[in-house]
Amino acid sequence: MNWIGYNLNYLKKYNEAIQEYDKAIELHPSDNPWDNKGNALFSLGKYDEALKAFEKAIEFAPNKAIYWNDKGNALKQLNLTTEADAAYAKAKELGYSG
Repeated sequence: MNWIGYNLNYLKKYNEAIQEYDKAIELHPSDNPWDNKGNALFSLGKYDEALKAFEKAIEFAPNKAIYWNDKGNALKQLNLTTEADAAYAKAKELGYSG
């Protein structure tokens, strides 16, 4: 289901992708479908919901730099600059170089 969601996300079918990520999360909660769901929500401009999804991904994998960067992107869109800068700093500390 996570891969189905990933492919739907690639096709810009974000709502359908989110449904697949939710199924994946229900069956096997883990960081990857949460982050993927966050990216789909972000693409829809649902930054509050995306932020929550990125935070769930971070709960599962707190040392994954990309998740911190994704969180920073959502915070930036919400005009939470100080928090975004902290998330970006954490991503960089963990090796993010994107």
